[in-house]
Amino acid sequence: MKLTEHVYYYPEKMMPDCNSYLIKDELTLLIDPGSAESLTELLADIKRDGINPEDIKLIANTHLHPDHCWANNSVKQLTGAKIVGHPLHQKYYQATIKKMGNYFGMTGLEFETDSYMENGKLDIGHLVLEVIPSPGHAPEQVCFYSPEEKFLVCGDVIFAQNTGRVDLPGGNAKDLKQSIESLSQLDIDYLLPGHMGIIAGKEKVQQNFEFIRNTVFNWL
Repeated sequence: MKLTEHVYYYPEKMMPDCNSYLIKDELTLLIDPGSAESLTELLADIKRDGINPEDIKLIANTHLHPDHCWANNSVKQLTGAKIVGHPLHQKYYQATIKKMGNYFGMTGLEFETDSYMENGKLDIGHLVLEVIPSPGHAPEQVCFYSPEEKFLVCGDVIFAQNTGRVDLPGGNAKDLKQSIESLSQLDIDYLLPGHMGIIAGKEKVQQNFEFIRNTVFNWL
């Protein structure tokens, strides 16, 4: 589903899948490929939007939970795309992959990162994405923000009228609140979370931040 000139949205279809986002620019970027079990369906959706999956050149993740990164290796093998990570992913890779694999009783989650972002930026052509550390749900969580198109791919930091869990390994409620408060200061027209629906429109995005602040924060 095309959202903006550059952004395509592929919603989750089954558990434990997640929302995937494709940013089509000079370099085509796939954020959070999701579950290996749903990859065939995701690639079919991408083709239906007139995009050849082999045009995907970069793979990135908001964080390293298996529902977001399980398909990394498969996408890499099928398309030849390179996996690009944030330094926080490098720092927490071993601990997160091991702990989350044990938590969910899953194996085969490991993948090799080809390069790491520098200076908190990811240049894919016309768009230069700001990559913002946003811990709380996971210590290695980052968000991808476009000042040009005013979209925020926020992983499991914040959803429509909810937030990511803080009871998984590495979760921290205080950090999550601080991350959300910081993100709420951005100029956002499209809030693109890792699960459930997107939020479109500046006013609706800010209303959602306010709801989280006034309602959900009390339960974290």
